Amino acid sequence: MSLSDLPGSLPERPVTDPALDLARTEGPTMALAEPVERVRSLWVTGVVLVNVGINAAFFGPLQVLLGQQAIHFDEGQKEAILALVTGCGAAVSMVANPLFGAFSDRTTSRFGRRVPWVLFGAILGVVALVALAGAPNVAIMTILWCLVQAGCNGAYAAITAAIPDRVPVPQRGAVGGLAAMGQTVGILAGAVIASVVSGNFALGYIVCAAALMAGVVLYLFKSGDVPLVPEARPPFKLWTFVKGFWISPVKYPDFAWAWLTRLLVNIGNHMVTLYLLFFLKDAVHLEETQGLKPEFGVLILTGLYAVMVIITSVVGGAISDRMGKRKPLVIVSSIVISIASLILAFEPTWTGAIAGAVVLGIGFGAYLAVDFALITQVLPTALDRGRDLGVINVANSLPQVIAPAIASVFVVFWGGYVSLYVAAAVIGLLGAVFVVKIKGVA
Repeated sequence: MSLSDLPGSLPERPVTDPALDLARTEGPTMALAEPVERVRSLWVTGVVLVNVGINAAFFGPLQVLLGQQAIHFDEGQKEAILALVTGCGAAVSMVANPLFGAFSDRTTSRFGRRVPWVLFGAILGVVALVALAGAPNVAIMTILWCLVQAGCNGAYAAITAAIPDRVPVPQRGAVGGLAAMGQTVGILAGAVIASVVSGNFALGYIVCAAALMAGVVLYLFKSGDVPLVPEARPPFKLWTFVKGFWISPVKYPDFAWAWLTRLLVNIGNHMVTLYLLFFLKDAVHLEETQGLKPEFGVLILTGLYAVMVIITSVVGGAISDRMGKRKPLVIVSSIVISIASLILAFEPTWTGAIAGAVVLGIGFGAYLAVDFALITQVLPTALDRGRDLGVINVANSLPQVIAPAIASVFVVFWGGYVSLYVAAAVIGLLGAVFVVKIKGVA
């Protein structure tokens, strides 16, 4: 059975946006129309592979290669170098994702709105990764990693927006789940690349670059991306363009609640995973009790977590399509994520850690798929899908900055790992509670 055979009726939705009226009457401006034709497996495969390539290019360096390069420059300052490089890269990612998404919204290329930016982002990322292999100092290393972040986020913003552009609402859970699976497979691929090159970080960067370029090829040739006619695009005014990144929570409350819930769930998830190495060492006493090094324990837990994310992202998305509902599954998956935090808090053993990783993967995989589908249904306008999803993606990046600040306070001053994981559970539950506030989606 192909994805296009999944059940679900297509709801008739009233058109109120003038740009959408134009899209209904002029073929090329179908770029702005609500999609009604179910996408085929080949198209979905292209989207999945782009996600695999982008995440391999992200996480191979983040997990291992950047750290090895930092040691190469100055082993005594490796922590400070890594913090500088990754911190600058994270800052770039928070700006690049919505910015490139907005650029793609306005693109009138005959190849479509998204394809040019997937291609440009991939080329920028590939060139920067290859150059990173020969970076002569920390300053150049930092600049090049920022360019990798810019390129990969540009491609990611475009491919994410392609889903609501092309996929009808009754199929979005399944496609969103497969895209989330691609992200997780990419993370694992990055880890495999970093381990296979055995300390040769220069070779690792080149292999990551090859994975990124290979990942986008099928989509570039089979995108079916519909061009936007210039008449459907409003005139460019700098202040209007900049102001557009603020999406009023008063005017679009469902979008605001969706952004907040994603932020909270991601903060809770990052708080769980951030100090996992130290948790296994200092609370579980893994080496003393099990004879396993904490680093190997992290690898085992990450593998279990990833496998469950892959399974439940696909299954959860398909179930939400069959139900025709998003909110109940988002709420349930958020609660499951919180339960994982509580398992770690009150069962600080190797068995408890394994159970926590499995439960966390179950909850987070389903959450990724179903929440993405929900978000695509609360986007303010079809004309700005790329920009608005980029704003949503800030709720994925910002927790990388917020979570460490919160987590360190709990670990050092407020009760250690028990209080840390209880706090993570509470924050995740708040995310579940606020989903109820979303009124426009069942």
